Amino acid sequence: MSKKVPKKAKLCTVILEYQNPQLTLETINSLRQAKLPSNIKHKIVVVDNTPVPDGSLAKALKKYKNIKLITTHQNTGFAQGNNLGIQYGLEHGYDYFILLNNDVEVKPNFIKHFFKAIKAGADIVVPKIYFAKGYEFHKDRYKPSDLGKVIWYAGGYFDWNNVFGKHIGVDEVDKGQYDKAKPIDFANACCIFITKQVFDTIGLLNPDYFLYFEDADFSYRAFKAGFKILYEPKSVIFHKTSASSGSGSKLHDYYLTRNRLLFGLKYAPFRTKLALIKESFKKLISGRPGEKQGVTDFCLQRFGKGNFV
Repeated sequence: MSKKVPKKAKLCTVILEYQNPQLTLETINSLRQAKLPSNIKHKIVVVDNTPVPDGSLAKALKKYKNIKLITTHQNTGFAQGNNLGIQYGLEHGYDYFILLNNDVEVKPNFIKHFFKAIKAGADIVVPKIYFAKGYEFHKDRYKPSDLGKVIWYAGGYFDWNNVFGKHIGVDEVDKGQYDKAKPIDFANACCIFITKQVFDTIGLLNPDYFLYFEDADFSYRAFKAGFKILYEPKSVIFHKTSASSGSGSKLHDYYLTRNRLLFGLKYAPFRTKLALIKESFKKLISGRPGEKQGVTDFCLQRFGKGNFV
């Protein structure tokens, strides 16, 4: 079902900064080159989650009239940090929202394609996301000419057997195999376009997750509420992926373990819930320190930042 975009509409893009102002500024500079439909007013809201910011970001952003900086002076987490930006947009009458990582570059028309998807009936839209050139996980797999064309995300789906949101096409060289727009059920929070109606209906991101799985929870709630989530390959961005909290780190183990339990025991099929519980007992006995702590904190209902140190 097609939808009308108001003759004068307002778009709020939320970017969460955490201890990397230069990377955030590069993302903002890329975003400012994006082309907008003529009837759209755009505001960028930067939420600085750095506990002790060095002041460079605030100084650099003073020259821009369409950028709002919210400084938290604490790490509120990915979900709550984005919520602060969303709340600002809702309070100031914005109709559409983009949640955008602070480590991306965008193609100039990526926003225009979002609005075309909304007009065609979508409520949430995600772009095709490539690894930024040189940021591929497995650079040795590819020819030099392939770099910058390796897919990070071409839509997503829920793997309920393993309780993960999975990326379609990850690590594949783009040869046009994912060039067709299609409905999906898992929208990765690296970049999501969302209509105000979605927030009005299901609420904001769940801050209990703090880090990891907040996008899975939001996607599932939106999907169950009947909202259409669309992968739009004509909208393109590039992701400068980071290994700062990569697989195997204590931080990664802790939040992934705890939040997978939180998500899975809330939404997964009964059989999968039993498997998760069994797996958790094994992690308590023989898991890595972060995994043990994650299971413990889930059992003690320590959510948000939890007990991670």
